[in-house]
Amino acid sequence: MLQNASKLGVPIGIVLIVVMLVVPLPSPVLDMLIALNITGALLVLLTAMFVNRPLDFSAFPAVLLVMTLFRLTLNVSATRLVLIDGYAGKVIDTFGHFVVGGSLIVGLIIFAILLIIQFVVITKGAERVAEVGARFTLDAMPGKQMAIDADLNSGLIDEDTARRRRQEVHAEADFYGAMDGASKFVKGDAIAAIIITVVNLIGGMGVGLLQHGMSPGEAVTTYSLLSVGDGLVSQIPALLLSVATGLVVTRSAGESDMGSDILKQLGARRMPLQIAGFGALALCLIPGLPKIPFLAAGGAMLLFSLRVNENAEDEQQAAEAEQQAAEQVQSDHPERLAAEIQVDPLGLELAADIIDLVDPAHGGDLLQRVRALRRKVASDLGVVVPPVRTRDNLELPPHTYAIKLFDVEVARGEAPPGSVLAIGEFLGSLPGTPTQEPVFGLEAKWVPSTLRAQAELSGATVVERSAVITTHLSAVVTQYASRLLGREDVRMLTDVVKRTHPNVVDELTPSQLSLGEVQRVLQSLLDEGIGIRDLVRIYEALSLRAQSSKDLDALVEAARTALGPAVVAPHVVDGTVHVITFDPQFEQRMLEGLRATDQGPMIVLDPMSAHYLIGGLASLVVEAENANLTPVLVCAPQLRAAVRRMVRPAVERLPVLAYPELTGAAQIRSVGVVDGTAQVGAGA
Repeated sequence: MLQNASKLGVPIGIVLIVVMLVVPLPSPVLDMLIALNITGALLVLLTAMFVNRPLDFSAFPAVLLVMTLFRLTLNVSATRLVLIDGYAGKVIDTFGHFVVGGSLIVGLIIFAILLIIQFVVITKGAERVAEVGARFTLDAMPGKQMAIDADLNSGLIDEDTARRRRQEVHAEADFYGAMDGASKFVKGDAIAAIIITVVNLIGGMGVGLLQHGMSPGEAVTTYSLLSVGDGLVSQIPALLLSVATGLVVTRSAGESDMGSDILKQLGARRMPLQIAGFGALALCLIPGLPKIPFLAAGGAMLLFSLRVNENAEDEQQAAEAEQQAAEQVQSDHPERLAAEIQVDPLGLELAADIIDLVDPAHGGDLLQRVRALRRKVASDLGVVVPPVRTRDNLELPPHTYAIKLFDVEVARGEAPPGSVLAIGEFLGSLPGTPTQEPVFGLEAKWVPSTLRAQAELSGATVVERSAVITTHLSAVVTQYASRLLGREDVRMLTDVVKRTHPNVVDELTPSQLSLGEVQRVLQSLLDEGIGIRDLVRIYEALSLRAQSSKDLDALVEAARTALGPAVVAPHVVDGTVHVITFDPQFEQRMLEGLRATDQGPMIVLDPMSAHYLIGGLASLVVEAENANLTPVLVCAPQLRAAVRRMVRPAVERLPVLAYPELTGAAQIRSVGVVDGTAQVGAGA
C-alpha cells in the first residue's frame, strides 16, 4: 500500500499543480501551500548539503522542475486572490506589511536585492558550472569506459562490478546533462519573478484605481504591498533552490557531507586560524570601529585554533608516507615485479581518432562484438579465448588498429572514422580510399558512411568498421589458437570434462599422459583447424593410444580418427568434398622413404620429385580456388603427418586428411592427382 502511494504521489501532485493554475484557491489553503513551498525548498537545500556526492541526489533536476512549477502556480493563485479580493492570506499580507514595514519602496528594494543575488550571482555561476561539468563529463566518458573494459578484460574486476561502474558513468553523464538543462529553469524562474511582480504592481494599481475607485494611496496600501509581499514570498524559496543548485553542481565527491568537509578543511591547520584571529584583533586599533564585535570574532578564532590537533594530521600524513614507502619497497619484490612484467595473451590497440568504436554514446559496439567473438570461438573451436585487452595507443598512425599476441604485433589494419568498407569489384564510381579486405585480401574501398546505400546498390558488400576489426581479430585468433591454448586452459577444460566424465579423465591423466602432453596434442589439432570441443572422445582415444605409444603424431592421429566426420565436415560443400590425391606408385615411394626423426616422421625424396610434388600441389590448389572450390589433400594414414609437415611451408592453406577421415562426405570428387613428375593429372 505504501509502495503504491509513493508511486502515485508525485504524478498526482503534478496533476494538482496544473489544476491549481485554473482553479481558484481559498486563502487558508494558499497559506498552507506557501508554507509547504518554503519548507520544501529548505529541505532540498539541506539535502543538497548532506549528500556525499552529486549522484546521491540524482533526482535533483526533476525536483527542481517540479518545485519551480509549484512556485509559479502559487504566484498565479496569489495574483488571482490579490486582484479579485484584495487579500491573499496571512502569509503574503505579513510579508507585505510587517516584513517591509508597510513601505512599497522598501519592499521593492528588498525584492530587487534578492533577485540580483539569485539571478546575477548564484544562478549565473551555477549555470556556467553545470555547462562545463556536463561538457567535461561527456568528453571523459570514452576514457572511463575503456578503463572499465580494460580492468574487466585483465580480470581485475568481475562482470557485475563492470556493469555497475558503467551504469555509474552513464548516470554521471545523464545527471550533469540534466543539470545543464535544469539550471535554465532557475534562470527562467528569476526572469518570470520580475515579470510577474511588475504585472501585479501595474494590475493592482489599475484594479484599485479603475474598478474600485480607490485613491492612489489606498491602491498602494491594498494592492501594491500585497504584490510585493507575493514577490518576496516566492523569492525566498526560489533563492533557496538557486543556492541548492549551486551547491550540487559545485559539489565534488567527498568522504562525508558538505558541512563536515568544509569545517574539517577550514579547521585543519592552526596557522590560518591564528592569523585571522590576530587580524580581527588588529582592526580594534582603528579609531571609531566598535571593539566588542571584532574582539569576539578574533577571540573565537584564536580559541578555535587552540583546539586544532595538527599532530593527528601530521601523524596521518606520516602514516600515509610510510605506507607509500612500504608499497615502493614491495614494488621491488620479485613477485610484484613478476606480476608487472606479465604480458597480455591477446591485445587490441586503437589509434586516438578511432576511440569512438568503443564508446557506446557514439554508437561504438566494438567491445560487445569482441565479447561475442570470444563466445563464437569457444563454440567453434572449443578454446576459451583469453580476455582481449583493448587500449588506445597514441603512437599508432591515424585510423590504425593493431592486434598483438603476447605483446608482439601480428596484424594491423585501418578503420577510418565516418567510413564503411565496401567490398566488391565495381567500386570505381564511388569516392573513397582503395584498400584490401584484411582477412581475405579482397578488393575494397573505404567510402563515406553517407554513401552506404549507393555502395549497396552498386552490388558491393558493406561492412561496418567494428565488424572489419572483429573479423580480422577472429582470423588472427583462429590462426594462433594453438598458441593461445595455455596449460591452465587445458587444466580448466579437463576439470570441466571431469565433472561429467570423471572416469575418462582419471584414466588418462596423470597416469598415462601429463597435462603438458595433452596440451601438445590439442595444440596440434588446433594447428590444423580442428576444433577440440569433443574432449570426451579425444580423451578416450588418447587413453587407448597411450597404452602402446606416447608419440605425438600417433596420439594426434588417434584423436583425429576418434573425431571422425567432424574432421572432414568443414571441407564438405553441398555434400561433396573435393580432393587431391597422390599417384599410387608415387605414394608407395613415399611410404618407402618414410624416416623417423626427432621432429617426427619425414619423407625422404630426391630433390626433383620433391620440387614437382610441391609445384603440382600449388598449381592444383590455384586451379581449384579459381573454380570456387576448396580442395583437400588425401593420403594414407601413415603418411598424413609427414605429408602435412612437408607441404605446409609452401601450401599452408591446404588441409591434409587421411583416407579414413573421408567417411563424413556423401560424395568425393577428385580435383587432380600428383605423381611427383612434371605431369599433373586433373580430376573430373
